[in-house]
Amino acid sequence: MNGWLCIAGLGPGDAALVTPEVTAAIDAATDVVGYIPYVARITPRAGLTLHPSDNRVELDRAAAALAMAAEGRQVVVVSSGDPGVFAMASAVFEALENRPEWQQLDIRVLPGITAMLAAAARAGAPLGHDFCTINLSDNLKPASLIEARVRAAAEADFAMAFYNPRSASRPDTFGRILALLRGICGPDRLITFARAVSTPDEQIRTVTLAEATPEMADMRTVVLVGNAATRRVGRFVYTPRSAV
Repeated sequence: MNGWLCIAGLGPGDAALVTPEVTAAIDAATDVVGYIPYVARITPRAGLTLHPSDNRVELDRAAAALAMAAEGRQVVVVSSGDPGVFAMASAVFEALENRPEWQQLDIRVLPGITAMLAAAARAGAPLGHDFCTINLSDNLKPASLIEARVRAAAEADFAMAFYNPRSASRPDTFGRILALLRGICGPDRLITFARAVSTPDEQIRTVTLAEATPEMADMRTVVLVGNAATRRVGRFVYTPRSAV
């Protein structure tokens, strides 16, 4: 049997948000590879081997998955959300760059619902006009670059979605981002904190920048910042498509 590799998104958490295409790939797989909590979402079965690993070994994980596919196995690399958004698709292609013998493998990327889009849907439509997405973790890029990108996006009046806003190892970064946003966008700009979207722990909270505090966010939170036209309608937040 010929080997193949699928890089699949498991969505934000609720099994109902996993696409049928991803479910079919997992059902056909001999091996599932991924970060420990994502692999834990896969139901064990006969004929399926699970390969959980730490979050800081993405390239090693990608290379191992490619090697298994080259041996003739049917491999699914799982990410939460969408695999192309701060996730494993990029790592797999980086691992593929210097291995021409693997470049003819049957490789597919299967999209998933991102935490950002699930959070926006819960809130209403805060990303209804032009927006950008920024990962606030400085594990793979310097904090100075993160702040420069946030500043540029705020000055251009994009709505913004922030991943990985605040962790135990960098408790102060998000406070600096909030201060930067208040200085550019003003205190009345709406900001939504969407934690653990589509899970039993889900919490959605919209406040103004003046009311926002760093403690409202953690690594399970996606933060959505509106543009100058973003406003409330009843319990919802939306950004008009006609914003200029």
